[in-house]
Amino acid sequence: MITAWEFGNGDVFLSMLWFFLFFIWIWLLIAVFSDIFRSDDLSGWGKGLWTVFVIVLPYLGVFVYLIARGKKMGEHAVRDAQARDDQMRAYVQNVTGSSTSTAEEIEKLHGLQQSGAISAEEFAAAKAKLLA
Repeated sequence: MITAWEFGNGDVFLSMLWFFLFFIWIWLLIAVFSDIFRSDDLSGWGKGLWTVFVIVLPYLGVFVYLIARGKKMGEHAVRDAQARDDQMRAYVQNVTGSSTSTAEEIEKLHGLQQSGAISAEEFAAAKAKLLA
C-alpha cells in the first residue's frame, strides 16, 4: 500500500495525465456516437455497422471513423450550429416583434405625418427613438 509520503510529484502528474486521457477518450466516444446517429447521409445499415465496429473494436473503430468521416463530422457540426442560430434568430424576432426594419418603421411614420395623424415634432421624436 502506498502512503501519502511515497506519492511523489511524478506520480501525481501521471495520474492526472491518465485521468485526462480517459476523459478525452470518453468525449471522443460520445462525439462519434452522436455523429453516427445524427448523420442523415448514412443509411440504417451504415449506422448499425459503424456502431457495432465502434463497440467491438473501440480504439480502432473511433480512429477509423475519425479518419473516414472526420470532414463530415465538421460539416454536421456547422450545419447544426447554423440551424440553432436560425432558430434563435426566428425566436427573438417573434418575441420582440421586430420583423420590420427601421427604414420601414420610419416610412410608416412619414406616412402618418403626411396624413396628419402625427405632428412634425412627434415624427421627429419617434424617428430619433427608432434611430437610437
